[in-house]
Amino acid sequence: MMKRIVALALMTALVASALFAGGQKEDADGPVSLTYWTHEDPNRTPLEERLIREFEAANPGVTIRRVTHPSTRIAELLLTAFAANQGPNIFNTQLENSFAYVANHRVAPVNLEAVGASSLEALLARYVEGSLDPVHIEGKLYGLPLEVLNWSIFINDRIFRDAGLDPDRDYPKTWEDMVRVSEQIVRREGNIITRRGFDFRYSDYLIALLPMVEQLGGQLVSDDGKTAIVGEAAWLEFLRFMEQWGPGGQNLGSPTYRNARSLFNHDNDDIAMTHTGMYQQARIMADNPEFYESGEWRVVPFPVFENAVNDIAASYYGQYLMVNAQATERQQYYSWKFIEFMQQHAEEYLQIGIIQPSRELMESDLYLSMPYADVFAADMERARVVYHAGNSSKLQELFKTAVESVMLGGVSPERAYATLKAQAQEVIDEG
Repeated sequence: MMKRIVALALMTALVASALFAGGQKEDADGPVSLTYWTHEDPNRTPLEERLIREFEAANPGVTIRRVTHPSTRIAELLLTAFAANQGPNIFNTQLENSFAYVANHRVAPVNLEAVGASSLEALLARYVEGSLDPVHIEGKLYGLPLEVLNWSIFINDRIFRDAGLDPDRDYPKTWEDMVRVSEQIVRREGNIITRRGFDFRYSDYLIALLPMVEQLGGQLVSDDGKTAIVGEAAWLEFLRFMEQWGPGGQNLGSPTYRNARSLFNHDNDDIAMTHTGMYQQARIMADNPEFYESGEWRVVPFPVFENAVNDIAASYYGQYLMVNAQATERQQYYSWKFIEFMQQHAEEYLQIGIIQPSRELMESDLYLSMPYADVFAADMERARVVYHAGNSSKLQELFKTAVESVMLGGVSPERAYATLKAQAQEVIDEG
């Protein structure tokens, strides 16, 4: 992964002046073909396929091919495609992965005419304050939101009661509670866990696990951007916690097990709690209507450590729709026009749990009536935006390696910390 990111940056520098020299030749009135890459989401697919049909009917000559990839692979596939100058016209991926394309000038700024905005200020005013900040850089806007969201904790009440717990009273408020509750819920056959209380989103360290370090006073990167892995005591406490969570400690969970979020909806007595967003509600309804209608699930706030110095929830992040700067002018125009068409259907996206944070939507009766909207809103209030920079993917990979080394590799927290700090500092020093 790191080699591919470096390759992307080098490729940008070497071929930028040669790419599409003089611009792609195109017929000003001819057909326009667009490719849209997005992550797999069975609840979103019918909506977006319908929107594509409607947009094509309203814009004769424009065709859009929607291509989906697994959420765990799309970032890597995009890197490979862009390095070969074969990136899609429209794409989205999580902010911590997509920001590198902005930093390397691989995406085009929003075409104000295409999105029907009289000015950039007028466009920004459509959205909740701060929600576009991550893609608003040096007076230009480089994306519009497919979704901006945060994660809280979903609980299966049935499993809680089966373990002798009262979900109204015993849900975990602290990470220490999470250990105690999970110990009471867990079932094992030998060393193999057959029912977990909770487990982490191991693919999303900057969203789900970095806030735990920040609760203890640590930082991934210092405020001035010059120092990596700040706060030794905080990092060591976090790494010791993860060491004890894993197979060599209390054996409550592991990156080797199936993602807890993907199991939760099926109510198969194998996971009691998972960490996910509002979109999960629509997925429960689609996968298991009986469970959804039963009321035997709930959403509670993101826990904090008992000795936390910061009350911080899981990071909020965006999946921003972006446009390839290598596309022709007409492809860019119609790409942004289609993205704006998607924004006009924000209430339909919300009904499948996807929040496009326009002021109109966030003040609507529909949003305010969504189950547990108050929990997500309160967690958003105490959340920070996910770390995003040109080096986000590199740092996330190093973070992942450090955690998995103490959980699975028998590496001491002290050694894992020292390695992480040294390698992350190299990344920072590279600029």
